[in-house]
Amino acid sequence: MTHYLDCVVVEHNPANKDIDCAVIWLHGLGASGHDFEPVVPELGLRSDLAVRFVFPHAPNIPVTINGGMVMPAWYDILEMSLERKVDVAQIEKSAAAIHDLINREVERGVPHQNIVIAGFSQGGAVAYQVALTQPAPLAGLLALSTYLAIDDAASFIQNKQLPIKIDHGTQDPVVPIILGQRATDSLTAAGYDVDFSTYPMAHQVCLPQLQAIGQWLNNVL
Repeated sequence: MTHYLDCVVVEHNPANKDIDCAVIWLHGLGASGHDFEPVVPELGLRSDLAVRFVFPHAPNIPVTINGGMVMPAWYDILEMSLERKVDVAQIEKSAAAIHDLINREVERGVPHQNIVIAGFSQGGAVAYQVALTQPAPLAGLLALSTYLAIDDAASFIQNKQLPIKIDHGTQDPVVPIILGQRATDSLTAAGYDVDFSTYPMAHQVCLPQLQAIGQWLNNVL
């Protein structure tokens, strides 16, 4: 029997239809599934969409860069260099747990092509791994203030039609903007069509960005 991650679930369904779309959105280091729960009403989604937002909670594990403190984390970060030395096995384990959530949505009646994978910071690194190794076509990948932790084009499933939106703050002191640009360059070189946007902000999200994300979701869903 599959053991699923605990999740916060928010539904956008003004027309009270059967849910046929889903967004699985991963939080950052030390946060929880509640972190992005409040953004749903700010997205300006179409009234005809029936979308289940799934915000999973990361497990509590020791994090090396924080002195081994136990906190919600998708994987251990071993050092904070630009190269971002990370525990690859833990990323793959977290990605497998998100693949299980995708399969659960499919079992609930949401087709793969109506599922968006989103993630912020550490959650975005896992979102990359999930979306780029998912054999069935997805609706899109949303990567916020994050980096491509496993930059291995040979391991990517070549769903070149996957819509990818990468957002980054120009003043981000936690995940420097060069890492968002590197991910964009790597994926573009691998044949993906990437929408890369920047905002005058630090390691966060802002309202104009959320409104743009909402328009993107309206398009891909």
